[in-house]
Amino acid sequence: MKFPLQTVLAASIATLASCATLPAMAQQSSPASADAARDALAKKEGEGDQSALLQQTLTAVDKQYSLIRRKQLSVTYDLSYSYIGEERIVTDLANGSTTLFNIENTSSHSVTNTFSVDYGLLDNLTGNVTMPFISRYSDNNLSNGASNSLGDLSLGARWQPFEARRDTPGLTVTSNVRLPTGRSPFKIIAGSGEATGSGVGAVTAGLSVNRIVDPVALFGSLNVTASLPAKHLWQVNGTRILTRVQPGTTVGFGMGFAYALSYGISTTLSFQQAISAGAKLRFADGLEAKTHMQTSSLLNMGLGYRISPKTTVNLSVGIGLTPDSPNLTVGMSLPLNF
Repeated sequence: MKFPLQTVLAASIATLASCATLPAMAQQSSPASADAARDALAKKEGEGDQSALLQQTLTAVDKQYSLIRRKQLSVTYDLSYSYIGEERIVTDLANGSTTLFNIENTSSHSVTNTFSVDYGLLDNLTGNVTMPFISRYSDNNLSNGASNSLGDLSLGARWQPFEARRDTPGLTVTSNVRLPTGRSPFKIIAGSGEATGSGVGAVTAGLSVNRIVDPVALFGSLNVTASLPAKHLWQVNGTRILTRVQPGTTVGFGMGFAYALSYGISTTLSFQQAISAGAKLRFADGLEAKTHMQTSSLLNMGLGYRISPKTTVNLSVGIGLTPDSPNLTVGMSLPLNF
């Protein structure tokens, strides 16, 4: 996650050099040579700044903490992989007795390439466009195959109502609109491929807070997502035809910290959870049903490596904590400078 940070390290090599006791020979040197030695020992621009490293690391963890200056442009590439595996017991009853008992093994692999573009509308207002390209492979008893297509586009904005100050928490208001541009799961015929989108539009509003406690950055967030219904469907589900789906409201929250181990390495640890109310389903024969509430939780661990003063590559691994979560996620984030 990324957010504007003030400089949190007061000491510098230049200050230490100027306060050190010099040997007798050095003390007798000219002022010009002393200045030259001090300049040689001084921290160069972009070097030895842990706060900058934390800022770049948090950028990749969660974009809701980042703001850029007015008229500035930032492009980021994210590559992620997720795996979902489960075993389901399928049964059928007729005349009070079991007529079918089977265990289905299902696995799904997803690779997502995401390009994010941030633009500074104002110094405290940043606009964002996210475009994902998804490749998904699924293997189960009924079918197996791969799908490759564009995912759901999203348009977002982040606004800081108050100027960031040192030793005070930073507050950011976030909003996002998701467009159903991916392959809808409600329009796929069984055995014809995998969905790469949600199938419905959605609006998300949230709030995030961050705080620097040198050399650690603490952060937390809370958001609510409301989805539009999927109408005019005609999807065969067993012996019935699905005609309408109204997804439930989702509440999500997260928290974590980033820690600068050195001027080139940082680590992050975060927890994320989303609780979704059950979706309402309507079928062509008039039957209406509702799904159960779902809870998804992830524990994420990340490592940031600073390859240049302005570029930090971030790697992350996520572990699912509930049955509704992906079993495993692996990600890489890389800022693209033009």
